[in-house]
Amino acid sequence: MENNRSELLPTMVIVFLVGFISMFSSQAYTDEGKPLRTSETSQKGKFETYIVFVQKPEEGVSADDLDSWYKSFLPVTIPSSNHQERMVYSYRHVATGFAAKLTAEEAKAMEDKDGFLSAKPQKILSLHTTHSPNFLGLQKNLGFWRNSTYGKGVIIGVLDTGISPDHPSFSDEGVPPPPTKWKGKCNFNGTVCNNKLIGARDFTSSKAAPPFDEEGHGTHTASTAAGNFVNDASVFGNANGTAVGMAPLAHLAIYKVCSDFGCADSDILAAMDAAVEDGVDVLSLSLGGGSAPFFEDSIAVGAFGATQKGIFVSCSAGNEGPYNGSLSNEAPWILTVGASTIDRSIRADVLLGNSNHFFGESLFQSNSPPYMSLVYAGAHGSQSAAFCAPESLTDIDVKGKIVLCERGGGIARIDKGQAVKDAGGAAMILMNDKDSGYSTLADAHVLPASHVSYSAGLSIKAYINSTQVPTATIMFLGTKIGDKTAPTVASFSSRGPSLASPGILKPDIIGPGVSILAAWPVSVENKTDTKSTFNIISGTSMSCPHLSGIAALLKSAHPDWSPAAIKSAIMTTADLVNLGNQPILDERLLPADILATGAGQVNPSKASDPGLVYDIQPDDYIPYLCGLGYPDKDISYIVQRQVNCSEESSILEAQLNYPSFSIVYGPNPATQTYTRTVTNVGPPNSSYTAFVDPPPGVNVTVTPKNIIFTNTEQTATYSVTFTATSESNNDPIGQGYIRWVSDKHSIRSQILVSFSNED
Repeated sequence: MENNRSELLPTMVIVFLVGFISMFSSQAYTDEGKPLRTSETSQKGKFETYIVFVQKPEEGVSADDLDSWYKSFLPVTIPSSNHQERMVYSYRHVATGFAAKLTAEEAKAMEDKDGFLSAKPQKILSLHTTHSPNFLGLQKNLGFWRNSTYGKGVIIGVLDTGISPDHPSFSDEGVPPPPTKWKGKCNFNGTVCNNKLIGARDFTSSKAAPPFDEEGHGTHTASTAAGNFVNDASVFGNANGTAVGMAPLAHLAIYKVCSDFGCADSDILAAMDAAVEDGVDVLSLSLGGGSAPFFEDSIAVGAFGATQKGIFVSCSAGNEGPYNGSLSNEAPWILTVGASTIDRSIRADVLLGNSNHFFGESLFQSNSPPYMSLVYAGAHGSQSAAFCAPESLTDIDVKGKIVLCERGGGIARIDKGQAVKDAGGAAMILMNDKDSGYSTLADAHVLPASHVSYSAGLSIKAYINSTQVPTATIMFLGTKIGDKTAPTVASFSSRGPSLASPGILKPDIIGPGVSILAAWPVSVENKTDTKSTFNIISGTSMSCPHLSGIAALLKSAHPDWSPAAIKSAIMTTADLVNLGNQPILDERLLPADILATGAGQVNPSKASDPGLVYDIQPDDYIPYLCGLGYPDKDISYIVQRQVNCSEESSILEAQLNYPSFSIVYGPNPATQTYTRTVTNVGPPNSSYTAFVDPPPGVNVTVTPKNIIFTNTEQTATYSVTFTATSESNNDPIGQGYIRWVSDKHSIRSQILVSFSNED
């Protein structure tokens, strides 16, 4: 698929493969991609790292006894002297189980042991700012940012590629010491860690190595979540201003779980386990592996364990849009974050010889070149030439010309420009594919370039074919702020519905994820005289830490709120309109549907004062999991206690006390009724009235229509009945909402209705 990591990050970032080096070799490898020692290679099969879940022993078991319990599951054919060598991780907090190097035969042999639940080979998952705080309404010394004390006292755990610790974004100026609950460690030498960067560990290495960031991704996400104020930040002189994260005075704990071989889920689970023990308040994961049942999803398992400890978990939705059903990280106890634009662009417009003018973007800015000959790379060459693949332009006359290249073909955008430059081209116009529509990105190209929409690309092609001497120039206009169509949903942002749980609306929220400026380990301008280096990149990897930081602000402002309450506040106060007060658009410049936006665009200030919240306790998810039809043993290792669904009151997905509704209708739609319970977190004496905007083809009835509260923390329950009407509905989905309105607050629950001809 075209929207892979190589399309979303500059080429200096190594592509994170959803695969493993041992897939391409007969040699067995360790988790780090190094060959296993001969003594570690089984004669019957290759060793793999398995994640093994077992029943939880009785309460009060010591750490040593837990280790002994775990090792008792190892096959008797493994000498006890080799147990420690085989054990990779012992999980203690977010899961009951361990990771060990086993052959398939050895893993199979454990199934007959009492207390055994599951053993699966680890998966390799993939990785999926100067203006965005202001764009989200966060102003220094004003409003919610000030009232939340900029996240003071809150610890954000970031699971990613590590960090560049000496970057000024991680200065501890103004940051107080960490709270006394902090138990983590810093594996950097000397005094690198401070009151900002309070913890740093590497889970991709068997040794306690310092988690230096060799890719840039982790440094970028960490500074987006909680980077301190850095003045005069820019890239190539663009987007100049003060770089700052969402929660600038919060603490950061870094857990390196990704290397150039990807992100092993055994490492991810171990890092989540350590983060819980260390004392984090928020976990931020800009990575994932596609849809899967929750018991087969290590992030979902680890996130549930974290939620049980009161820790908020924010994850990226994935970069597989604009296709429906392309989400990662769908569990309802996770905040699933899609990506949207901000109102800033770094302009590089295209002007044709016929005076037609097209919007474009590029981080590379220079003096606008004179009009030059314009050529389409695919006019007389192969499809690879149309994509400007490396070495595909050697037989095409592009020397001294502007070359039109097509996006796609598995070629990174910047690599296309390099191919043009290598062939002697003077500049590049990069046109979108149809799916990417009007979503353009500002990249650090290697030559003068402009990224234009699919529509503009078609017009440019038509112009080239209309004249014998097509010419063009690129007008570099620098940074522009104030786009009234922002936010729009990014084309790459993964879409719902959730395949793992269609009765839960996902994604939950969208936030800034396009052309985001944040800290970077090295200068993309090839400067060597500064540590204050920044880069602009795009992806749901960038939107996720925005929400992680906002969750930290909410945790600081409301320390008694549960993870579900924080999520509810974020979702029910989200915006559905852009800066121009029009519906949020998608990459086609058409109104974005609910599968793209979820609850809408995050509004941090409103989220701090929602009035009402939909709360969920960890045990409330058990009837929901039973309702999904999961086997008892699989639910047991998610929730870390024995579950017998025959003794539980199973519920349908839509009955979970979620802040939104997802209603699925078959060919003979029946009336469906569900309840919700809201908790008053506003003024003690409050009265709310329900207003309904029903999806087309469905009647929505709320009972009662009025709710009166006399105390804070008081709860009230209402029911919602969905009845399909006889009116024809040719669309596969419909959307609407329920709003509860008081004289001070308005909270909205989005409604998705899916129509299917299948039972």
